[in-house]
Amino acid sequence: MKTLFEKIWEKHVVDTLPDGTVQLYIDRLYCHEVTSPQAFAGLRSRGLRPFRPERVTCMPDHNIPTLEQDKPIEDPVSQNQVDTLERNAVDFGLEYYGLLHPKNGIIHVVGPENGLTQPGMTIVCGDSHTSTHGAMGAIAFGIGTSEVEMTLATQCLLQQKPKTMRITVDGRRKPGVTAKDMALYIIRRMTTGGATGYFVEYAGEAIRSANMDERLTICNLSIEMGARGGMIAPDEVTFDYLKNREFSPKGDDWNKAVTYWRTLCTDTAAAFDREVSFRAEDIEPMVTYGTNPGMGIGIGETIPSLESVEESGRASFRKALDYMGFEPGDPILGKPVDYVFLGSCTNGRIEDFRAFASVVKGRTKAVGVTVWLVPGSWQVVRQIHTEGIDKILTEAGFELRQPGCSACLAMNDDKVPAGKYAVSTSNRNFEGRQGPGARTILAGPLVAAAAAVTGKISDPRMLISKFPN
Repeated sequence: MKTLFEKIWEKHVVDTLPDGTVQLYIDRLYCHEVTSPQAFAGLRSRGLRPFRPERVTCMPDHNIPTLEQDKPIEDPVSQNQVDTLERNAVDFGLEYYGLLHPKNGIIHVVGPENGLTQPGMTIVCGDSHTSTHGAMGAIAFGIGTSEVEMTLATQCLLQQKPKTMRITVDGRRKPGVTAKDMALYIIRRMTTGGATGYFVEYAGEAIRSANMDERLTICNLSIEMGARGGMIAPDEVTFDYLKNREFSPKGDDWNKAVTYWRTLCTDTAAAFDREVSFRAEDIEPMVTYGTNPGMGIGIGETIPSLESVEESGRASFRKALDYMGFEPGDPILGKPVDYVFLGSCTNGRIEDFRAFASVVKGRTKAVGVTVWLVPGSWQVVRQIHTEGIDKILTEAGFELRQPGCSACLAMNDDKVPAGKYAVSTSNRNFEGRQGPGARTILAGPLVAAAAAVTGKISDPRMLISKFPN
């Protein structure tokens, strides 16, 4: 009896060393401009070429602007990194989706939506949020630059097998509760270190009822509780999503693939190293109030009191609140906001824009609030226009930007100024994450939309009675 993780892991073991280290075959490597230059330089210095170039996909996403992508990038460091990635891709014969390419976007959005990510794969990238791809029923995790070089050279990695954990979320979500809220709730309960050393499989009714975009959001945030990665067993939702994608199997190959993919589930009697369970109906729309993703509360709750925090954590708790300009016991509802960011590899997909539009339709952007709406890919842009979401956004006073990581990590021009509050659908709220001194409040697309039209932290359930989910 085996878990989903064990079935995929064991199929990819090439060799096991005496100390237990495994040589693991990697099915796909994604490369972006930030963590790959030294890896390619290492190949050149050793006179090597990628072992299986057809298994490598490259695209810039972190440093690119989200306006006027047809013009040179103003920041010389960013321009150099983007140019270097293109040059390396050309020199080594790798697939490259550059700026304005129809398949360009955030690498963790582009991979699944084009069928490059498939069930049963092992997938790596020099980016911690590679865990996103696990939503397709894959083992996907972030790696360091030296490991990027190792994968390019050998299509294998040396790895220690992680422990396994199953997080089961049973029941049904309440109206107005998104997958992002579910993930932030789990991280709050698990803490940011609660899954360290584990590979997590998500299960339960609330997980199975989630669509693919929602599942990608949940797995994306696995790393924020310390997990090596997160995954969800493939099912009809997965197969329907993948069918007819550009790089998905076709014809008889599709039928054979689905037959195999159906075997990728945890056996009934399989054992995990740890089991954790939650109830979906306990979850409310979530927001963070501190400087890590585990510092979250339901939108109607107050910020915890100092006395409710363990004594060993009170100094860091106080430091986080001082940075955010909040006080213990404060309500989060009604806090004014300066910026709203919809996007990132966490919430830059078409479902997120549908959700955002469902709240802002018939309303107007709040005066004094800067709103950045950044699709995760050009394919998402095309869907936004096809579905008329762009008209809803324009009529409400919003502007759609071009794809990229944007304000998730402020490696481009999209930086939140010091002291300003940003409601962000991204994945991290560390000090300075969205710009030096920026104050980040993580939330889902519905809460972000409510903030965008009210200018303050607002409960989206008070604004609309019918939600996309």
